[in-house]
Amino acid sequence: MGERQTNIKIVSDNRQARYLYEILETYEAGIALVGTEVKSIRAGKVNLRDGYAFIRQGEAWLSNVHISPYKAGGEHFNHEPRRVRKLLLHRREINKLIGQVEQQGLTLVPLKMYFKKGRVKVSIGLAKGKKLYDKRETIKRRQDEREMARAVKKY
Repeated sequence: MGERQTNIKIVSDNRQARYLYEILETYEAGIALVGTEVKSIRAGKVNLRDGYAFIRQGEAWLSNVHISPYKAGGEHFNHEPRRVRKLLLHRREINKLIGQVEQQGLTLVPLKMYFKKGRVKVSIGLAKGKKLYDKRETIKRRQDEREMARAVKKY
């Protein structure tokens, strides 16, 4: 009875990030956008693949995320597709991230972008880069799981 349903609509998912990085923690962040960006995100015109986040002067920023210009609104009031956007995080979360990113050499990677209660949110992962042998191990494990699932389904 006490369960609340949250309306989450995933717009973009960065599947390659889980292959390239080992995700240690995830954070949910709001994002400061202009009107045409929100319209493009609603249409699903987002690419998180090359994106990353960084912290500068006590603020979190999202860079290199491509949000396509909104076609229906004309060209006058459109946004720049790869501009740097401010992430909205709590101060204690930013302070925690500063310590981990600077001291341990970790990276902040956008994992997915979604709508939650009508607001655009970004799931940010605190990540450590995988080595080549880790990537091979991931591929091998995934392949073994598929073969086991096939064997179980067959019998």
